[in-house]
Amino acid sequence: MPEPPTLVRRGRLLRIGAAVAVLLALVGYVIVQYVFGGKAAPRCQVVSGDGDGASYEFGAEQAQNAATVAAVGTSRGMPERAVTIALATALQESGLRNISHGDRDSLGLFQQRPSQGWGDEKQIMDPAYSAARFYDHLKDVPGYSRLPLTVAAQRVQRSGYPQAYAKHEPDAVLLAAALTGRAPATLTCEGRTADEPGDPAKVRAALARDFGREVAPRGGSGDTLTVPVSSTAGGAGRGGEQRGWELAHWAVAQASALGIERVSYGGREWRAEDSGKEWRKPGKAVATGTDERRTDTGTGTGDVRIVLGH
Repeated sequence: MPEPPTLVRRGRLLRIGAAVAVLLALVGYVIVQYVFGGKAAPRCQVVSGDGDGASYEFGAEQAQNAATVAAVGTSRGMPERAVTIALATALQESGLRNISHGDRDSLGLFQQRPSQGWGDEKQIMDPAYSAARFYDHLKDVPGYSRLPLTVAAQRVQRSGYPQAYAKHEPDAVLLAAALTGRAPATLTCEGRTADEPGDPAKVRAALARDFGREVAPRGGSGDTLTVPVSSTAGGAGRGGEQRGWELAHWAVAQASALGIERVSYGGREWRAEDSGKEWRKPGKAVATGTDERRTDTGTGTGDVRIVLGH
């Protein structure tokens, strides 16, 4: 008995739908192969420094924005708790992505609104500016560091969903511990070696944007920049070693954007060419492009070395 016309049409539509799905998947694969040279976008991971197995995985763009949010906070003397609140807020509002859309005229990492006095569109779409504006409001919240995170964030954001910030607190705590330098060697990123040589001027500009102009690396004529930790402002009472790890983690988080291939500090080294999944102890010397230099081996209060792709 022949199938009813309705069933025949339904089966044909299902086959067409399946074919379209396969075609879209193939197109997506081709795009990834073309844009990324056969590799997916790099991922980053932060792990707990307390040895409890907690971890959080996120993308390179998110890592770049998180590092900027943390650096802007510490450079303004804000404590780690403030950085945690800011990161949890940005995770909820934008997923730590600098988006150009949102509810009504909301924009950027924190979904700030030009019509509500947060700045103009160009300013809000600058992660360093938007983070600074968030901290400006947070510091005016009485006792914010002792408040529940949801309460502190809500007093800045005035969100319609104030309890939503709570689910991001565990991840924000891990991120803040790493990005303020309190938890050494806990942030890593997968790294593709740069398609273009890294530009020392861009690294200098990014450091000044996030930390302030007092963070001035030496070098720049070759492929290695050295940031002397002892001469940088610690902020919020943090010691030299913590400051060093803050700068080192910042460099790893910015690696894919700035063409950074290696970062060394405190007797440890991160290398993009090794897939960037761990901080290694390189031994007596570390190759830094055209020469070999000793790593910091003891106190952790020496220099942070940033080696660019070439």
